[in-house]
Amino acid sequence: MKKRILALSTAAVLALSLTACGSSQKTEETTAAAADTTAAGSEAAADTTAASGEKTVIKLGVVGENNEQWQPVIEKLAEENIDLELVKFADYPLPNRALNDGEIDLNSFQHIAYFEDDCKNNGYDLSIIGETIIAPLGLYSNKIKDVSEIKDGDIIAIPNDATNGGRALKLLESAGLIKVDPEAGYTPTKKDITENPLNLDIKEVEAANTASLLPDVAAAVINGGHAVDNGLNPEKDSIFLESVEEGSDNPYVNIIVARTADKDNELYKKVVDYFRTPEVAKVIEETYKGAYIPTWE
Repeated sequence: MKKRILALSTAAVLALSLTACGSSQKTEETTAAAADTTAAGSEAAADTTAASGEKTVIKLGVVGENNEQWQPVIEKLAEENIDLELVKFADYPLPNRALNDGEIDLNSFQHIAYFEDDCKNNGYDLSIIGETIIAPLGLYSNKIKDVSEIKDGDIIAIPNDATNGGRALKLLESAGLIKVDPEAGYTPTKKDITENPLNLDIKEVEAANTASLLPDVAAAVINGGHAVDNGLNPEKDSIFLESVEEGSDNPYVNIIVARTADKDNELYKKVVDYFRTPEVAKVIEETYKGAYIPTWE
């Protein structure tokens, strides 16, 4: 079966790249001063810890159970007496909240578009400190083998968060199932659907639940990470797969995030550097079989 592919433009959709959620100059200046103070304190504490032989712990928030790509980073940091602890969350809204509240030190689970939207809606003071992977979105089904088999009135499940839900609608549009108002950009809602010739019943559900609904719907749009968690191979099992172009302007590049006050922390920068290595790229290639694409290769 030949899949039709959605090519995503790398045009700057958002004020992307390595930016914080804050917007005003005054806030940026205050934050920068706080970052300098906090970073200096963190680095001094790290030096003291290393000198005393005590282990430094960095808590990294992730979503899902499959995190093999972090194992080379964990091992490399352990050689320097740094313990990278993966804190697993079940749902997307939780890691940014936990990071903003100081419960974890970093997180790595989201793309830029989701991050920008979540920070804007919740007032989080967080910053991107590095890029990781691109995870193509796919349309999956337990009942049909091709998009052409979708019938009038069929139920399609999509993620219910604004960015992934909008991305899912764009995927359905590319598959020829619906049309959305181009003025909605990359984050249309169901209200922006202008044509739905099959009268599809598009159900919005928590992203983590899309795969579990496959027995009950005609098809579901599933994020790459959740697909892998549920034993699905995007390249082999999807009936329609998104293709994304790599690059910093792509809103669907996944990222590592810290609190803005810690964005210059040298230990956290080391986590980013140790992730963006050939060793990690090899694990991603061998483990995820195209579900994740390293952004630095």
